[in-house]
This record gives sequence, C-alpha cells and structure tokens, in this order.
Amino acid sequence: MLYLIADWFHYEGLSNLFRYQTFRSGAALMTALLIGLIIGPKFISMLRVRQGKGQPIREDGPQSHLAKRGTPTMGGLMILTALLGSMVLFMDVTNPFVWACVAVTVGFGAIGFLDDYDKVTKRHHAGLSSKLRLLLEFVVAGIAAYIIVSQLNTNLYVPFLSGRYIPLGPFYYVFAAFVIVGAGNAVNLTDGLDGLATMPVIIAAGTFAIICYLAGRVDYANYLGIPHVPRAGELAIFCAGIMGAGLAFLWFNAPPAAVFMGDTGSLALGGALGCIAVAAHHEIVLAVVGGLFVLEAASVIIQVLWFKRTGRRVFRMAPIHHHFEQKGWRESTVVIRFWIISIVLAVLGLATLKLR
Repeated sequence: MLYLIADWFHYEGLSNLFRYQTFRSGAALMTALLIGLIIGPKFISMLRVRQGKGQPIREDGPQSHLAKRGTPTMGGLMILTALLGSMVLFMDVTNPFVWACVAVTVGFGAIGFLDDYDKVTKRHHAGLSSKLRLLLEFVVAGIAAYIIVSQLNTNLYVPFLSGRYIPLGPFYYVFAAFVIVGAGNAVNLTDGLDGLATMPVIIAAGTFAIICYLAGRVDYANYLGIPHVPRAGELAIFCAGIMGAGLAFLWFNAPPAAVFMGDTGSLALGGALGCIAVAAHHEIVLAVVGGLFVLEAASVIIQVLWFKRTGRRVFRMAPIHHHFEQKGWRESTVVIRFWIISIVLAVLGLATLKLR
C-alpha cells in the first residue's frame, strides 16, 4: 500500500525503494514483529478476562499439561492482526496471489475462531464438528484455488527434475484445495506444545519467501530450472509478515506459554503456507519443507486407522509429539528437537531448487 501511495505522489526516492521486494520483505517482517510485541500484553490480558478459565485441557492427554489450565487461547488473533497490518503497508494489494492468500488466512482464521469459541464456551476440547469444519475449509480453499489457477497453468511440477510436470487439468483445482486444507489441518495437529508449531511455521515461511522471490524472477527461475510464476515474488513479503508475526507470538508463547494460538492461528497459518505453495507451483516441496507437519498428521491417521482395524495403538499417543512425551521426553526437549528437524527439512527443500 505504501508502495502504491509513493507511486501515486511520484515521490521518486520512496517509490524506487519500495519497488524492491527484498526491502519490503524486511520492512514487513519488522513491522509485524513490532505490532505483535506492542499489542501482545494487552491482547493477552483481554483474552484472559473474557475467557476466564482459558482453553480446556484434555483429561486423557499428558498429565503435565494439566498445569496449563487457565492459559487463554485465540492468540492467533494477535498473529493475524500483526500480519495483516504489515501486509496493508507493504504489499501490492492489486496482486491476485495476495488476495488468494488473504482469503485463506482470514477464512481459515475465522473457522478456527469459531472452533475455539465453541471450545471455550462449552468448556470442552471438542469444538465444531469435523464435517462442518472441513466443508467450510474446502469452500474457502476452493475460492483461493480458483483465483490462483486463473493466473497460471494446471501443471504439477516435480522437484529434482527440471521441466518435468504432471498436467492435472481441471483436477488441479481439487488438488490445490486439498493442499491448502491439508496444510491447515497438519499445522493445527502440530500445535500441541508451547512453541512447537510456531517456529516450524516461521522456518517454512522463510523458506518459501526465498522460493517465491526466485519463482517470481524470470532470470533466476530459468537459471534454476523452476517454474516461473509472474508476480509470485510479492508473496515473499507475505511470508516475511508471517515470520514477523510468528516471532512476536513466540515471545509470549515460549514456555511457559502466556497464551495459546488456538485453531484461530494454526489453521490460518497452515492454510496460508498451503496457499503460498500452490501459488508458487511448489506444492510437493511444501511436503518436504513442512515434513514435520506431514509427520504429525500421518501419525494421527495411522493411529486412528490401525486402532479401528486391530484395537491396538501404534503410538502411545497421537499426534506423535505426545508419543515422545509419554516416553519420558520433557516438553522442551520435544519442541527443540522438532525445531531442529524443521531446519533440516527446510534445507532439503531449498536443495531441490539447485538439484534440478
């Protein structure tokens, strides 16, 4: 927005500076970080007053989590406020990819908010019905997929191989929506320990900031053999905003957490990552970079299917981070080791760019 204002008033110095996506990415990160740190304390106090007993804690979960009773949830609202505040200032709001990502972020955030609100008011860890939630998510994801596909082709590009792709045709709309919904729910399942989901999201966002910038530059895209997506570089600024807002939230979510992001934040951030990956034509790379989220979601699916079939469990508790807690790992140990895994996966994801 500031870029457009500078252009309108022909302020050459400011206009030229704001034409650089790298500058606006750094500015968006710092702005989101500052907004989050400034509004954080009062925001948390407001949530604590309004929610009273805070987020309901599962009785059948790890016993160490019972000490977290009274911690307010819906901290994702703080993340969204900081992210959207920086976005309005530094992103080109005429870019359709931006609107697609905003639609998913706000839409999934609203669905998560309804889920969190249901949990808090009913004083139970179960919120909206899974069928209703998935239906709403696919509606939002479908709208975003339509916006994105109107700007590019329907090919699924294969990492590690230059110029190789699978033409999905009309099925790409379904595939894109599935990636967005899957990413949203995978991050949601990962958000079970203080800081566990936040840092991997920041790492994934930083990785895709680089990918989007390179995909948006025809010279770099041709050199690396990755699909060139005109105007995708603007999403690097969106990724930077996620990083800044995430870092601000982590300041308050660090153990012991003063606030939980809730489904409001985890669904929104996961959906945003999925939407960014679709817009940049790096959907498969998202499964690599966000491998931790894939692992968490897969552990739940495996646990449920195997228990229904045999009556026995594969893991002591799912998602898998609870499995390691039940094995005796301290919460901080699980979180830091999972962060390390996320960093390694991000490096592997970036490696796919040059290996083509």
